[in-house]
Amino acid sequence: MSYDEFADVRRDPDPVSRGRRATELLAVYQQRSTELARLRHEALEEAHEQLGMPYSQIATAIGITKGRVTQIRTSAPSRARALFGVGPVTIVLPYRYQVTDRERPLLAAEDVAAGELAKQLLESFGFATRTAQLGPDDQHLPEGDLFVICGPKSSPAVAQLFESDPRLTMAEDGSGWFIENRATNERYRSPLDEASARASDTAYVARRTESTRTITHVAGIHAIGSLGAVEYLTQQAMDLYQATAARDFSLVVASDHKGLTITRTEALELPLVWGD
Repeated sequence: MSYDEFADVRRDPDPVSRGRRATELLAVYQQRSTELARLRHEALEEAHEQLGMPYSQIATAIGITKGRVTQIRTSAPSRARALFGVGPVTIVLPYRYQVTDRERPLLAAEDVAAGELAKQLLESFGFATRTAQLGPDDQHLPEGDLFVICGPKSSPAVAQLFESDPRLTMAEDGSGWFIENRATNERYRSPLDEASARASDTAYVARRTESTRTITHVAGIHAIGSLGAVEYLTQQAMDLYQATAARDFSLVVASDHKGLTITRTEALELPLVWGD
């Protein structure tokens, strides 16, 4: 007999445990309901675009009214939601140990701003979000769908993500950090590291699936680049979804900034789809 989590929660004799588990399961079910609404919307559009079926015929075929089809097309979650998984999504930020009045873990202001922007982006797609912090000694990422804002220097767990990317990597030499295309060996550096530094940075962006979860990963060469990468995803999510068909990919993004305000974002090459 297969395990039934719903039935198991109902049988839990401990009221505190039962209440906690019911709350957690509700969040999962709500996210799956949202994803099912997205899948239905996508199926409607595919049937119309690829099979040439009129919406009235689609409505009859799937057992709903034509009016309901109109509602679904205008109110269902965007098809680009698939880029980020099913949810809930945990936004992962790195902390570093720095000495002020004493050694303590600190979050960079740019990472905090990137996390807030990621939260807005994800919630605009109907995701429930939570946050987690990743330390310099942490070997493993949290469970579930993730939006990771972290470079390889800050966490061995994140360094492992870069090692498994078949298209791009991030490394360091005597001139500083760079993002490298594994196939062409082209290197992308940050304008912040140039002799005549300007308010621009370069960032890595990737989307990968691992078993049943999705990991979105951004990493600026400097922390401000991560904020620029999240801004790029905010502006270009639908175009990325259409360009990649929600397959795994990695990408290099450049951005300009004024303080913590991103003024321009640009992809430096087409998304590099994994497996092609």
